[in-house]
Amino acid sequence: MTTVGRGARGQATVELALVLPVVLMLALFIVQVGLVVRDQIMVVNAAREGARAAVVDPNAAVASQAVFATTRLDPGRTSVVVTDRGSSPPLITVTVTYRSTTDVPLVGRLLGDVTISESTTMRRETS
Repeated sequence: MTTVGRGARGQATVELALVLPVVLMLALFIVQVGLVVRDQIMVVNAAREGARAAVVDPNAAVASQAVFATTRLDPGRTSVVVTDRGSSPPLITVTVTYRSTTDVPLVGRLLGDVTISESTTMRRETS
């Protein structure tokens, strides 16, 4: 039978109290990074959809409609720019820029908002 000394009884509780805040912050950080990665994937898909719409009709309004119809990006934090890149070969570039909020408690204030940008270039359809 092993006897436990008087000072060792609360050791596990003290270790848990010291380590728990660090583990909690790490878990919240991982959640925040996952949310930003989700937004990055939505921005990439939005740029592709905007480019697909713009190759048929190179109008910024058409590309913006396609971007917001296919994703859940907040229009107040999103900008869509359509650039016609000449005639040989006829290329259209759609750039989507999104400001991803970092609103996970504790960690969000440390990181600040993240700006995500993606450009997609496709050949314009000619008639």
